[in-house]
Amino acid sequence: MHDTPVVHKCVGKVKDLEKILDNLSLSGTLGIGHTRWATHGEPTEANAHPHISSKGIFTIIHNGIIENYARIKSHLLSRGVSFSSETDTEVLVNLIEHLYLEGGLSAEQAIVASLGKVEGAYGILIHCREEPDILFAARKGSPLVIGLGKHEYFVASDATPLAEYTQKVIYMNDDELAILEKSHFKIKSLTNRGREPKVQDLNLKIGEIDKEGFDHFMLKEIFEQPRSIHDTFRGRILPDQSGVHLGGLFNVLPTLKKAKRIIIIGCGTSWHAGLVGEYLIEEFARLPVEVEYGSEFRYRQPIVDKEDVVLAISQSGETADTLAAIRLAKAEGATVLGLCNVVGSTIPRETDAGVYTHAGPEIGVASTKAFTCQVTILTMMAILLGQERKKLNQLTRRKMVDELLRVPERITEVLNTSDQIRELAEIYKDSTNALYLGRGYLYPVALEGALKLKEISYIHAEGYPAAEMKHGPIALIDQNMPVIVVATKDRSYDKIVSNIQEIKARKGTVIAIVTKGDKLIRDLADHVIEVPETSAAFSPLITVIPLQLFAYHIAVLRGCNVDQPRNLAKSVTVE
Repeated sequence: MHDTPVVHKCVGKVKDLEKILDNLSLSGTLGIGHTRWATHGEPTEANAHPHISSKGIFTIIHNGIIENYARIKSHLLSRGVSFSSETDTEVLVNLIEHLYLEGGLSAEQAIVASLGKVEGAYGILIHCREEPDILFAARKGSPLVIGLGKHEYFVASDATPLAEYTQKVIYMNDDELAILEKSHFKIKSLTNRGREPKVQDLNLKIGEIDKEGFDHFMLKEIFEQPRSIHDTFRGRILPDQSGVHLGGLFNVLPTLKKAKRIIIIGCGTSWHAGLVGEYLIEEFARLPVEVEYGSEFRYRQPIVDKEDVVLAISQSGETADTLAAIRLAKAEGATVLGLCNVVGSTIPRETDAGVYTHAGPEIGVASTKAFTCQVTILTMMAILLGQERKKLNQLTRRKMVDELLRVPERITEVLNTSDQIRELAEIYKDSTNALYLGRGYLYPVALEGALKLKEISYIHAEGYPAAEMKHGPIALIDQNMPVIVVATKDRSYDKIVSNIQEIKARKGTVIAIVTKGDKLIRDLADHVIEVPETSAAFSPLITVIPLQLFAYHIAVLRGCNVDQPRNLAKSVTVE
């Protein structure tokens, strides 16, 4: 009989647990730990991870959700198993223990048998006190990566935090079990087929996962955008600047050229980037595009055929709803592409081809540089498809490439207005609602600006096409609600000026994002933020920057946890 593992946990932040541990004498060669927002049950100490089985034999930490936990829990209760939490995770660890004891199974066999009975998603680490020098890891729908150190192993849900300890990692696949011991490990499928693991290099620098003098990761990542966008298009511009080359799409270019339509799938910020992509590809490649939420696409019996190309956009490459959607599309015979930031993640492994952004690690939960790098790739795809489908002449392509090359310096110019935007945030930090308006390419920017404000400052905000204001939202306008209008000069400029006049006629307060030198809107709006002039197609990359800064400064002034907003996770790996 071995001792039950020592468990320490608390509610709150990691620093709260560190204070507890500072006063303890701890030693050992194997450990697991987890910070997890509540899926089932209130965020209490009883519901916090790790969870120990009722007889103390197994300890578990878990990302994901066990969908049939209630049925399993009812069965275990009828067999005399006791529970101390409200979580689905405790149900899983008790099921493992139950099968271990009742069936006379080994720890590995009990884990495999239990995972065959649960429905849902999991990334789990399990320890058995009877086999104290072994750590079991398994995944389905929730990412797990193994880091290979010097005479040591690490397991995490993301590779980024491992960079401080190792640059060698192995990404686990769905329905796999890893068995890690002191001197060796093995990976096998849940049906007991072994796999020769593919070791990948992270190529991450410690500075990339450090704040480097910034107060928050989000602010650092906002200011990294000139570099991350440059890194994303670097090496992908033709030497004579007459077009672009995306090597990841080379083998599927014939399919893309003759595609009936492109279906873009994403969630949250990635969906907003996809909407910009729809406008770009339809305008410059004259190819029909539909943009779908991953969560809706998979449940509404969509019509997909072999002539369709499905493009999945995900910063992490692990978004559960997007993954499920592309698996459905593949089953229907469509060509499936990925647009991701994390090399080796699940979406790139499961798609036919794709393109990586080169945003670098994004630690802040609210995506910033991920969005602009995704839009950069989508812009390049529109140029490439326009080129291949002969919808763009060489002169237009050269102009677009020149615009793209100048984006980083234009963003730098906007970043220099951060102090001015902070002063504006001081005025509106106590607002309870905000409305964001844009037209054309700037409508998705309005959506993204509203999302940034609501997710990190907890101010209710909504984005609308400016013309839709008259179809309902105009009823909300009064002197207490700021209306942020993205109104740079493009073919709908006169229309958006009229929208601003309508707001002012109802005593609304207007903050306008305008092209540098604009006088007409400056005279109408209460406040203006100027951005450098650029063509409409590139305006999302420039105009989203002040909206990111506005949300950031308001959240800081309200005392919010900018990098870890409540109830949110960086990668949504459950449905």
